[in-house]
Amino acid sequence: MKCPFCNRLDDKVIDSRTAREGEVIRRRRECFGCRRRFTTYERIEENLPTIVKKDNRRETFDRAKVMAGLKKACEKRPISIDVLEAAVGRIEKRLQDLGESEVQARVIGEEVMRELHGLDQVAYVRFASVYREFKDTDQFMETIKSLAQDRGTT
Repeated sequence: MKCPFCNRLDDKVIDSRTAREGEVIRRRRECFGCRRRFTTYERIEENLPTIVKKDNRRETFDRAKVMAGLKKACEKRPISIDVLEAAVGRIEKRLQDLGESEVQARVIGEEVMRELHGLDQVAYVRFASVYREFKDTDQFMETIKSLAQDRGTT
């Protein structure tokens, strides 16, 4: 594993343990070069579908992009990284469960919306405003009214 500090390839594993309900192995490592410690995570390589963008470009599913979108929506909100990681994991699982080789990008957007709806209403509205490309305050108000109605029924 390449050291993130000095780029040397020699290191030793100091500690290994399972994380995220056994789906990930967390390893603490120490670089032989600079003696600094860093953490790596090992997970099973999963067969996720290719994502078809609006302009019909195709790209591989990128967990980091989904995580970045969630982080941006949840900025300055009381939501931990662990909660966001779990949400990304659920999104990945649902994509795998579809069993498709290709999935439209909007499917991922809707899955993110679904997760945010259950996590934080402010983050949900933030993401929705960008994802659904709100043009005016009326669209914000409709979304907020819909959330208020959902709260009243649950």
